[in-house]
Amino acid sequence: MSDYFAGNRFKLGLFGLNVSGGCTLSAAPERWTADWDDMVKVARMGDEAGIEFILPVARWRGLGESYVWSRSFETFTQAAALGALTKRIGMFVTAHVPLLSPVMAAKAIATIDHVTNGRAGLNIVCGWNADEFAMHGASMDSDRRYDQGYEWYRVFTSLLEGGPEFDWDGDFYHLKHLTTNPLPVQKRPPIMSAGLSGPGQEFAARAADILFTVMHSYEQTKDTIDRLKGMARGLGRDPDIYVHALFVCRPTRKEAEDYYYYFAEECADDEALAYFKRQRLATMAERSKAGVTAADRDTLARFRGQGERYAGNFPGMPPLVGTPDDIVAEMQRMSALGLAGCAIVQLNYLNELPYLVQEVLPRMEQAGLRERPLR
Repeated sequence: MSDYFAGNRFKLGLFGLNVSGGCTLSAAPERWTADWDDMVKVARMGDEAGIEFILPVARWRGLGESYVWSRSFETFTQAAALGALTKRIGMFVTAHVPLLSPVMAAKAIATIDHVTNGRAGLNIVCGWNADEFAMHGASMDSDRRYDQGYEWYRVFTSLLEGGPEFDWDGDFYHLKHLTTNPLPVQKRPPIMSAGLSGPGQEFAARAADILFTVMHSYEQTKDTIDRLKGMARGLGRDPDIYVHALFVCRPTRKEAEDYYYYFAEECADDEALAYFKRQRLATMAERSKAGVTAADRDTLARFRGQGERYAGNFPGMPPLVGTPDDIVAEMQRMSALGLAGCAIVQLNYLNELPYLVQEVLPRMEQAGLRERPLR
C-alpha cells in the first residue's frame, strides 16, 4: 500500500465483508451471508475497480440472538487469503487489543505484508462488547482501555522498527527479549483506528494514520474533523479522516428510497439493534456518557432513539441513498468537509457493488474525486 495515501482525492473501502449481515441491521432475506466464494468475488471486483481497501469487522459472536454477525471470518487469516487472490487492493486486519499480543500481531502483519507484497494494514480496536471478552476469559476497563491500546501500539510499532532485542516494562505489558523477523515489506503498514468517543478520538489522533469517525450530520462531522485534526497537529501528525457509509444506489431516487425503506425499516432487525445499543452503552467511558464531544452527544441521542432515520441503519453511519448522481453529489460534500474517503456498506455486496462500479465510479472520475485505475 505504498501509494495508499496518494492518488484519489476521495478513497473507498469495502466494510464488513467478513460478517453475516455486513454492517446493516436488517433481517431482509437477501442480506449478505458472508459466504466465502461470494467474498472472493467481491474482493476481486473491488480490486479490479481500483477500490483502495477491504476493512473487516473483528467479531466473535453475533448481536444477541439475531442473525447479524452470527457468522464471521477471523480477520488476519481472511486478509492473508484474500490478499493472495488479489493484486492491488489493500488488506486491513482488525485487532482487539486486550485479546491479542502485540508480538503476535507484529508477526502476523509482517506475514500478510509479504503475502500481499506490501498491502497489509492494521485497524486497532480496544473493544466494547463484554460478552465477547468473556469468551476469551478477558475483562474490560472502559475508562483505561485506550491507555492499554496506546501501550500496545507502542510495543507493536517498536517491533516493526527492527533492531536489537529489547524488553518492555510498562503499565499493561511486561515483555522480555522482543524481536520479530521478517519485517514488513512496507516501512510500516498503515494503522487505522475508529475515533468515535472522546477518549477514542484522542487515542486515534496519537496512534492512527487513518481515523474513522461517526457522521450524524455535516455540522457534527465538521466539528469532529476540526477537533481530530487539531489534536493530531498538536502531536505533529496529519492523519486522514474517513467515515463508514451505507450506499443504496438505484437508477431513480424513488427506487433507492423504496429499497432503503424496505430493508432498513420494514425488515429492521430490532433485536440486533437493541443488543448493540445495550452493549455499547454498558461499556461507554464516563467522559463519553457526559457528552464531551459533539460525536458523543449525537451518539447518545441516536442510542436513545433520536434522529436515526430507520432502525436498520447502524447509528452514526450516514445513508447515501439515491441515483448515481445523488451519491456523487453527497461524496463531493463529504470531501469538501475534509474527509479523505469512506468505507462502503451495502445490504448485499455481490448484488449491489457491480452497479456502483459501473455507474458511480465513472461519475466520481468526472467530478475529480477519483482517477481511472491503472490495469
